[in-house]
This record gives sequence, structure tokens and C-alpha cells, in this order.
Amino acid sequence: MSFFKKLFGGGGAAVEAKPVKSAEHKGFTIEARPYKEGGQFQLAGVISKEIDGVRKEHRYVRADRFTSIDEAAEIALVKGRQIIDEQGERLLG
Repeated sequence: MSFFKKLFGGGGAAVEAKPVKSAEHKGFTIEARPYKEGGQFQLAGVISKEIDGVRKEHRYVRADRFTSIDEAAEIALVKGRQIIDEQGERLLG
């Protein structure tokens, strides 16, 4: 992948990553979606909730990288819970 694609977000790896684990927290669904980056797994996830019949979501990627996809997925769930606890309903507003 070229330098410019990475710089301007053309890679799309986080968007295309499949859910590895999921959990429910305070009415939200958290999907851990770590993806391979530089020989390790980048922490990423999606927080979603159905509001008035429409599924809304918030995607997050953190700088943390792990050698194990399972470890990256577990920490992604922890970070998702933390985001929900800090922002609540405003997250998807």
C-alpha cells in the first residue's frame, strides 16, 4: 500500500475487518474488529445501537497493537465499554 493511501485513509483495513468478538454493554453492542498491521494486530472496534429503528454506529481505532488477535479483541471490548461509560447516548447523537 502506498504512503499516500495510508496517510489519507485509503487503506480501509479497519472498515473491512470482520468482528472477532462481541459484547453487550448498557444497551449498546460492541464488536471487536482488530486488523493486521505491520505484523501485529491493531486495536479497532465498532459500537452500535438501534435508535428509532435505525442502526447507528461509532467506529474506533486506537494506536495499541498486539501480537495476538485474541488479546487485541479483548482490549477492544474493554475500550468500547470505556467509551460508552464516558460518552453514553451522546456517542451516537
